[in-house]
Amino acid sequence: MGERMYGFNGVSPSAGKPGRKRYAMVIDLRRCTGCNACTASCKTAYDVPLGASRIWLMEAETGEFPNTKRNVLPRLCNQCDHPTCVRNCPTKATFKHPDGYVLQRYNRCIGCRTCMVACPYNARHFLPEYRRDPRNPRNVADKCDFCIVRVTRGLAPICVNSCTGGAIIFGDMNDPESEVSRVFHANKTFTLRPEMGNAPQVFYIGLNEKIADPEFAFHHRSKQLHRRYNTFKRNSEVGGEMAGNIIDTDMGFIGLIRQGLNNFRTFFRDAPHKIFRGLF
Repeated sequence: MGERMYGFNGVSPSAGKPGRKRYAMVIDLRRCTGCNACTASCKTAYDVPLGASRIWLMEAETGEFPNTKRNVLPRLCNQCDHPTCVRNCPTKATFKHPDGYVLQRYNRCIGCRTCMVACPYNARHFLPEYRRDPRNPRNVADKCDFCIVRVTRGLAPICVNSCTGGAIIFGDMNDPESEVSRVFHANKTFTLRPEMGNAPQVFYIGLNEKIADPEFAFHHRSKQLHRRYNTFKRNSEVGGEMAGNIIDTDMGFIGLIRQGLNNFRTFFRDAPHKIFRGLF
């Protein structure tokens, strides 16, 4: 059997291939401070909508008091060498670049979300109808692309530039002289869900086994998203308008009661202003 080819142009895996580039990332969790500079800069640069992220931080406490530890795990598209999202895309909108990137053709995407289901890393999201800039793609799947537009111009990805702890190292893994290659070979590294056979190209130093567990990661990420979404609804200008109309159904019974009471409070606080605004 010949080597598996991926995407519209039939690109083969590039890791370890002489004469080819293979861009990859090593994240040193010993240096990550959990400051969220990477997530904030990425969301701003790419107009990432509420509830979605190209890169996000998973945060979890492990251990028992008093021996507890706060763990932070940056998550993003793993730019796999054997990407299931490419294999499962019915229109070949998701494709593999010769240099290892897994990219998206927005004009071919039909919004079926098959790639989102196929991805074992929960690294994809759906772009809604409303975007801050109407010229941006809408109603299509999206994800991290290792900032290919910046990298082809000799710049580092935005998350690498904004990382305050210098925890994210990026470069050509096939180049033995590159920083990412040196760091990779000098340290014991781990990948997420290696048993899936995707050959992910995002490597971690100091990965905690518990927070790398898929079930733990799924539930913990869901809780984080709920908390941040509710904070947005309460505190932002747009969120204030939404808070009385949207209730997060995964908050639990007490959470629903609390949110419902808060909705009544904000309604009676804002209703008179809205009435008078309509009359005059």
